[in-house]
Amino acid sequence: MPIVLSENFRAFFYSPFYAAYATGAFTDAGVEVVLKPSPSPEAAAKALRAGEVDVMWGGPLRVMIVQDREPGADLVCFCDVVARDPFFIIGARPRPDFKFADLAPLKLATVCEVPTPWICLANDIRQAGVDPNSLNRVTDKTMAENEAALRAGTVDAVQVFQPYAERLIASGAGHVWNAAATRGLTAYTTLVTRRETLAKRADDLLAMTRAMHRTLKWFATTPAPEIARLLKDFFPDVEAPIFAAAIDRYRALGLWATDPVVRREGYDRLHAAMRAFGTLSRDIAFEDCVDTRLAERAMG
Repeated sequence: MPIVLSENFRAFFYSPFYAAYATGAFTDAGVEVVLKPSPSPEAAAKALRAGEVDVMWGGPLRVMIVQDREPGADLVCFCDVVARDPFFIIGARPRPDFKFADLAPLKLATVCEVPTPWICLANDIRQAGVDPNSLNRVTDKTMAENEAALRAGTVDAVQVFQPYAERLIASGAGHVWNAAATRGLTAYTTLVTRRETLAKRADDLLAMTRAMHRTLKWFATTPAPEIARLLKDFFPDVEAPIFAAAIDRYRALGLWATDPVVRREGYDRLHAAMRAFGTLSRDIAFEDCVDTRLAERAMG
């Protein structure tokens, strides 16, 4: 019986998941994995909890939120893939000595599609001594709209991920002020399942984790143009040079995990940002949301 894997939405920084299909890693590991699209991360989590899918990829943030609202809830992260924050602050002019305090007088357009990027960035800004709520911030536009706004000069800076960042950089319309990945490990995207599934289908999920481990190693060493060619059908609107440059920039930042074990450091950094933001009403233990046993076995 196949593992049904929910794609919570199509995003460039999820490329290792697509690569596991394109390279045949799941098949080679002895597990059939069926990719099921989802209209949103919320819908993916709902489908997982309803038993409509076996596994989803998504942020530990959502697992922590469920645990906060329903102590003892059964969602669990078991395989790390995106170990750092994939977002950038891209400004209209070069600012090589950028500090978060520089945002105070500026107009900043932030991500509206998902909550994690602003929760994490707000904590960075707060730790720099600036009240994030005091910023002149555009909060209701998509990243595509914000890219256009930066080009048009109606905002000073935007918070975006790839390939929006790379397109702005390549055209000269944008400059990297901050790469959130430099913050350090921040548990961003893992494979998530229910604890019941983790127990009942341990062999299949172990094979799946081994496939992701193999894919992460492949992704770390394969020339970026080759990855771009292999995954072009997943991102048909991204030009090959932009695709390859985006891969190389993310790799230089250490975005993707080197192995499938979710690190406590990354979990704790995300947890601290969520607590400071008010997303969580209480502390949520690492062990309540993460099980590293399959990942540790997969590395053996």
